[in-house]
Amino acid sequence: MPRVERDPLGEFSVQDDAYYGIQTARAVENFPISGLHAHVDLVTATVLIKKAAALANIALGRLDERIGRAIVAAADEILAGALRDQFVVDVYQAGAGTSHNMNTNEVLANRAAELLGGRRGEYTSVHPNDPVNMGQSTNDVFPTATRLSLLLGHDALVQSARLLAAALRDKAAAFESVLKVGRTHLQDAVPMTLGQEFGGYAACIDRGADDVAQAAAQLRELNLGATAVGTGLNAGDDYTGRAVDNLRQFTGFDLRPAENRFRVTQSMGDVLAYSGAMRRLAVELGKIASDLRLLSMGPRAGLGEIALPAVQPGSSIMPGKVNPSVPRWSTWSASR
Repeated sequence: MPRVERDPLGEFSVQDDAYYGIQTARAVENFPISGLHAHVDLVTATVLIKKAAALANIALGRLDERIGRAIVAAADEILAGALRDQFVVDVYQAGAGTSHNMNTNEVLANRAAELLGGRRGEYTSVHPNDPVNMGQSTNDVFPTATRLSLLLGHDALVQSARLLAAALRDKAAAFESVLKVGRTHLQDAVPMTLGQEFGGYAACIDRGADDVAQAAAQLRELNLGATAVGTGLNAGDDYTGRAVDNLRQFTGFDLRPAENRFRVTQSMGDVLAYSGAMRRLAVELGKIASDLRLLSMGPRAGLGEIALPAVQPGSSIMPGKVNPSVPRWSTWSASR
């Protein structure tokens, strides 16, 4: 049997076993667009914000410690992997991410209420807006969560790029004495070595990784505490400092309050810069992949300058045909 919850628009049915509530249920009905839900890192980032906020409000004496600790405990459960299936709002939704923010608030409120002996959907002891959303607005929570979610994946991205560049440098050294034709517009031009070609590939990936690393620095400036428009209404500088300090401790990232909260609240420029850096790295990687496919063309009637490993059959009608599907660095060789 569904339970019935009430909000300013009236009553609405919610699955009885759901940890989300009425505003999430409305969003699910209103936005059946892509079937895609929030990325795992965005959920993690948003829950970290709620935990940081709860601890800041407890420390400032604004939030009853018993309730605040229940919110923190609920957040810790989600951070450990529980209740991830309760984040059900489509990624295409109205506004500034309000439905995602409320989805998080409702899940935390209902789970915290259970931990305090209450029931899902009652909201008498723990309400999604206050205390879970205390001192917050979607307009500071969602930009902060966006930045944190990108930072959560940042180190792995840059490390992978550095490892790829190192592998390409190893091949550059191995192919140092392999002479080949250098081409422009795919036409024979001047001599070069295969090692020089691969050294260029390595430098491309390194420079792309540099761009990503530099762009990430801008993401560490957070507007948490700006609330609705940047003024900090209902939050205050003491809350902002404590909440950002908490996030710094949770993540190990060098986070800091925004120098201008109005800028970070209204602008996605820093995120765009990071997106641009990732795109640059992707373009460099795509160019190298295209070159490898071309250079391995053949093996008899094409260029055939490098030999990529055979990892699977490449045709249903020609069983002996092998496609350049997965380059594995350790087994590359030059075709002389």
